[in-house]
Amino acid sequence: MVNAKIVAMIVAIMLAVASTGYAAEHPKEHPKEHPEKKEGGLTKEELAKAIKEYVKKDTTLKGGFFTVYDQEAKKALALTLVKVHEDKLAMVKKGVYFACADFETPDGHLYDLDIFMQETKAGLEVTEITVHKEDGNARYGWVEEKGVWKRK
Repeated sequence: MVNAKIVAMIVAIMLAVASTGYAAEHPKEHPKEHPEKKEGGLTKEELAKAIKEYVKKDTTLKGGFFTVYDQEAKKALALTLVKVHEDKLAMVKKGVYFACADFETPDGHLYDLDIFMQETKAGLEVTEITVHKEDGNARYGWVEEKGVWKRK
């Protein structure tokens, strides 16, 4: 019986030592499988937060609406932010990203805007805002080529 207890203790120690060695190596096995940050160090959460902050500041400055000029319709849009699509961080080139955001007009029309931001020394700055969809109808599409999104 004593021998069985000693054998059990030795096996337990050997398993503990073996698993410690494996645990130390495991983080190196999949360094890119679940990255927290995209190339350039920007996360989708950081991009969404920057867009929300930009829209909030602009809305406050412009009397309660986020205003954008719709090039196709040739008119200014008074918009209220519904949501930022936080499910995707899309890179269009190194240091330049975009995310879609849904907005609504006072009369109930829905607009999906693509908001482009660039990393600068001062932080993220908006470089372009385009109307991607009006009431669900896309004005252009996107294709991904080697991790970079391009308008088509």
